[in-house]
Amino acid sequence: MSAAPPNAAVKKHPEILAPAGDVASFLAALAAGADAIYLGLKHFSARMQADNFSLSELSRLTDLAHTEQVRVYVAMNTLIKPGETSQIYRLTARLARQVHPDGLIIQDLGMLDLARQAGFEGGLFLSTLANLTHPEALLQAKLLGASRVILPRELSIDEIRIMGEACPDELELECFVHGALCYCISGRCYWSSYMGGKSGLRGRCVQPCRRMYRQGGTANRRMLDCDSERTGFSQCPSHTKFNAAIRCNHKPPVNRLRALGKERTGRWFSCLDLSLDVLSKTLLTIPHLASWKIEGRKKGPHYVYHVVTAYRMLRDAPGDAAVRRTAEELLKMALGRAPTRARFLPQRINLIPTSPDEQTSSGLLAGKIRIGQDGSVSFKPFLDLLPHDYLRIGVEDERWHTTFPIKRHVPKGGNFIVHISKHKTPPNGTPVFLIDRREPQLLLIIKEWRERLETLPSRPSKPVDTTPILPRPVKPLPLPDIQLRASLPRGKQTRNSRNHIQALWLSPKTAEISRTIIPNICWWLPPVVWPEEEKTLRLHISHLWRDGARYFVCNAPWQRCFFPKQLDHSVLLAGPFCNISNAAALHTLALMGFTGAFVSQELSQEDFLALPKQSPLPLGLVLSGYWPVGISRFGLLGVKSNEPFYSPMGEPFWARQYGGNVWIYPAWPLDLRDKRQELQNAGFSFFANIEEHPPTCVPELHRKSLFNWEGALL
Repeated sequence: MSAAPPNAAVKKHPEILAPAGDVASFLAALAAGADAIYLGLKHFSARMQADNFSLSELSRLTDLAHTEQVRVYVAMNTLIKPGETSQIYRLTARLARQVHPDGLIIQDLGMLDLARQAGFEGGLFLSTLANLTHPEALLQAKLLGASRVILPRELSIDEIRIMGEACPDELELECFVHGALCYCISGRCYWSSYMGGKSGLRGRCVQPCRRMYRQGGTANRRMLDCDSERTGFSQCPSHTKFNAAIRCNHKPPVNRLRALGKERTGRWFSCLDLSLDVLSKTLLTIPHLASWKIEGRKKGPHYVYHVVTAYRMLRDAPGDAAVRRTAEELLKMALGRAPTRARFLPQRINLIPTSPDEQTSSGLLAGKIRIGQDGSVSFKPFLDLLPHDYLRIGVEDERWHTTFPIKRHVPKGGNFIVHISKHKTPPNGTPVFLIDRREPQLLLIIKEWRERLETLPSRPSKPVDTTPILPRPVKPLPLPDIQLRASLPRGKQTRNSRNHIQALWLSPKTAEISRTIIPNICWWLPPVVWPEEEKTLRLHISHLWRDGARYFVCNAPWQRCFFPKQLDHSVLLAGPFCNISNAAALHTLALMGFTGAFVSQELSQEDFLALPKQSPLPLGLVLSGYWPVGISRFGLLGVKSNEPFYSPMGEPFWARQYGGNVWIYPAWPLDLRDKRQELQNAGFSFFANIEEHPPTCVPELHRKSLFNWEGALL
């Protein structure tokens, strides 16, 4: 069964799209009346921490869903490494033959071609990780064969409407209405990967944004009070491994410390959960908006059932006050984090959806710890606790963090003794949260659906003996190295040589430089373009093109829309933020007219060295400079920009505002310059160096980052 062609008409009743990380959650979504369910496989899913599904298991579940006219979408939305194209091609072919899902959710540009080669005939949905953030990007998506675009969570209702009105026929839009928020923009977060190879683009994020950070006062004094060059790590027990690499004065200037103020701590980057609830009715009239998406593939059936039921009610009876109240109560019992509307309301676009002084893990407050005189740990629950309920004490970065199940009924106000190791005893008053539960009624409903599932046969898997057709590699085209600056140095002219060219980030300020300099600059487009920025950016590019600029770097594939179809005598490169990592994606870029491409910075040495032998385009790489661990549209709350702040492990970072976005940088730069010859021998033909100057108060580190060069991108 293949998906029906997308309906371009205005949809008064967009589908309710439910998440499923396991069989119980899938059946809960069916029971709650979901119109569609999305899920992942054991491989190539952006939620690899979920249980996910095998093909045999999924074939029966999909058949059950189709008997209820419920669609099934499979998320294969990860970055594809150079050696994985044949593997994901075969998996997609088996999925098409054995499971017959209605759509694939994809991130990697190469999947648009690989899925069709594999015989998949359903819809191809570009994930929010693909970073389609402005109207003209939608036309590029349609031209490349996409059926649907999933919009970023940072858009306001006005911006979503702009996207809907600009959406071409036969393309659908999908937007999030409920669930977890990331502080950084999807597809523009490298925090987890930069810190240890566990990439959000590969579904392995360890969520460094959820941790407690500190800034100012004693945080800086600990970093500055030791001359690390003299003492070294082994003689300085107060320093962490990262602190030991800092150049600092033995007696730092008092005014420098005073300027950094008192020490502050907070979960500055840990977002609350998006919940549009009653505001979701404003989405009903937006053209082409075909789907309301609920985030939560790591959640249990309780969450899925309650949230799907609530949004189905809000969609079907948007003007009914009684229905609205019932839906709101259901959402309160969904056991998520505290809710936020984020930037959805135009009058609240400056709202920062974090609560730095509070814990922002999911769950419903169920009580507070009491420490008895005999050292016993207990609490009186604020609500009835049921058998199989799951509780949490503290959060993951606290010493006393613990999760445990309830084995018997505990009445509201009763006394529950917590058996916990002494070294993990929490402080008096520590909150206890209910994070999952198994209501008897819901378990009975799921059991009935499971019995129906058991009557359906699973289809056997057949091996795939074909391989994808990939383009032939080309001889590298020599291009000059690129020196990327935030702005032109004062009093200096750009002097390009045969092997070197100056580059600038394209912004309203840099676009106003002398017309005589413009042709000598390599212009880098921003990694994210928001709807209201599109017109101005197009105007700047038009003026630069008129004045002779012919060297541009696009930092999303969709930015191809800003340039003429014919690019004679010009260089148009796909930039490093395009996250290009395989030959299939490079083939698509070549068909779009790109001259060359920067490779994703996240790859390992093995992947870097393998890719040029497969590439139909000349390849480049950023060799050095301060690479951002993340870019956000949500602003800063609690942490000061252009001042160092520190992770629980003492790793220093700083944040800086560029336009409407916050860029977060580590205090140790990327440096692969020693690998240049090895990369050239492998076939890389151009390189870039980023000149981003950290604030003077940020400690200078001896340590340099090789990113994932010596490790593996999991």
